[in-house]
Amino acid sequence: MNYIDLYNSGELYRRIKTAYNRLASCDLCPHDCGVNRLKGETGICRSGFKPRIASANLHRGEEPPISGTNGSGTIFFSGCSLNCRFCQNFPISQLGNGEDISCRELAVRMLKLQKLRAHNINLVTPTHFLPQILAALWLAVPQGFSLPLVWNSSGYEKLDALLLLEDIVSIYLPDMKYSAEDSSIEISSAPGYSAINRQAVLEMFRQSGHLQVDENGIAQKGLIIRHLVLPEGKAGSSDTLRWIAENIGRESHIALMSQYFPAGEATHTAGINRPLNQEEYGAATAALAENGLENGWIQELEEERGAV
Repeated sequence: MNYIDLYNSGELYRRIKTAYNRLASCDLCPHDCGVNRLKGETGICRSGFKPRIASANLHRGEEPPISGTNGSGTIFFSGCSLNCRFCQNFPISQLGNGEDISCRELAVRMLKLQKLRAHNINLVTPTHFLPQILAALWLAVPQGFSLPLVWNSSGYEKLDALLLLEDIVSIYLPDMKYSAEDSSIEISSAPGYSAINRQAVLEMFRQSGHLQVDENGIAQKGLIIRHLVLPEGKAGSSDTLRWIAENIGRESHIALMSQYFPAGEATHTAGINRPLNQEEYGAATAALAENGLENGWIQELEEERGAV
């Protein structure tokens, strides 16, 4: 079963209607703002009715199975359901830089990226535009769109929203940001992040399984988990990696990221107002080994990526 099957059966259209109905009192993310986005009201994500995007281009800087040789067709959505003080994309996520477009134009961007031979469509920070993405897909399929969809999200997701994506999203690429409640609230204004995130990742895994690649090493289906190591252990890396090993499995593919630097409001936030150091990242890589997690990618502090 895939989204073309859902289109042909009418199920995709039914899911679009369900998703748009939720915009009338928006509850797409765990904040449950309840604003009427159909009338242009905005909540925490600062997003209204139309999809707003910052860019739609080929991107070669993702994990190797995502970028491959041709690049990933990456669409950056403006706004975000989190408010991370360190966000390196804060002009897009928090200031809302980008352009409002129609769902038809979003479909056109997807089709253009397919013509450029992108391996996939990589939907970055997509949670708050789930209905519009489904609508764009419905418009693109009869025009020959067939690429795998990558759901590249903060991992702060509701289970009933994720169910609308079953058999539509091929590759889930969530963050697992925090294991402790104080960090998730202080740094990202995301109450309940760890419990919500872990349940979301379990659902993503149920839908997609472990990473599957083709003969060229290009991702076709599955789960890749991203974890950004933070200064002073603020991310709770050891606890998160242990949870992954015990609940998703040691076969899991993990991108353990060292690229933290204090952007945005982090420059004046105690505990995260400096770059990561080698000792902190070394402790996280040691936790990978301790938990038998051998699949994925690590980075040098200079951002040179290598295999685990």
